[in-house]
Amino acid sequence: MVERSSTPRRRNEADVSTAAVEERGSRHTRPSGYRISGLQGHVITELGRAIVSGRFAPGELLPREPELMAEFSASRPSLREALKVLAAKGLIEMRQRVGTSVRPRDLWNTFDSDVLGWHLGEESTKSAQRDSMLRDLIELRHVIEPTAAQLAAGRATMEDLRRIRAGLHAMEAATGDMASYARADVQFHMAIFAASHNVLLATFAHLVADFLRVSFSIQQKALNEADNRIEDDVAQHRLVFEAINSGEGESAARAMRNVILNGKNSLLAALD
Repeated sequence: MVERSSTPRRRNEADVSTAAVEERGSRHTRPSGYRISGLQGHVITELGRAIVSGRFAPGELLPREPELMAEFSASRPSLREALKVLAAKGLIEMRQRVGTSVRPRDLWNTFDSDVLGWHLGEESTKSAQRDSMLRDLIELRHVIEPTAAQLAAGRATMEDLRRIRAGLHAMEAATGDMASYARADVQFHMAIFAASHNVLLATFAHLVADFLRVSFSIQQKALNEADNRIEDDVAQHRLVFEAINSGEGESAARAMRNVILNGKNSLLAALD
């Protein structure tokens, strides 16, 4: 395919957003706006993980301050600041004369980078919360990504096409290394989100990048030489790129749906 030439375009909000997403990724800044480090960061992380894992269930009151201070070796000011952060993430609610309770899961700021990370947990550890989140993620991708591919087909610049193609080539070169293949797969999909030049889609991609990588890594466990070859997966991704490169929006959306459907089947087979 011959790449379409790009027309000059203003640096609008979508372009600024795409650049910002790439800059955030390179500097590892947190979309949530909090810098989790030191003792206070330790309290936030450990208590957040305990809530997400179900140790403290929705509706349940957290232990009182002296107990939490003892468990996490934290001062009262550090603990209270940590609780404020968790409240801002939607995990807890603090009420005077009642205490601090865990909020219902559907009220959590699920796309907060830390909350997503706490769902993710250790990749080597089986987790019902992680598996449930991965299933939800692939359903959400089925709703969102075909549209992103369709928009990219109409809006991608030469630089966007170069990045998508680079992701595809990285996948082709990594078929013998599953960890590298998963990273290249994420690179490919992130480039398409960016090429949509939609602020919210680009931000969504940045928030779920780690989950995409884990999802792809798990999906690979279902690959085989009979009916689910890695070469076929590469070929499906190539069809997405070719449709975007040709400016064929409907074909790009259809090809992306096929990629996600195959990934969904592989993920379910691997989880089961």
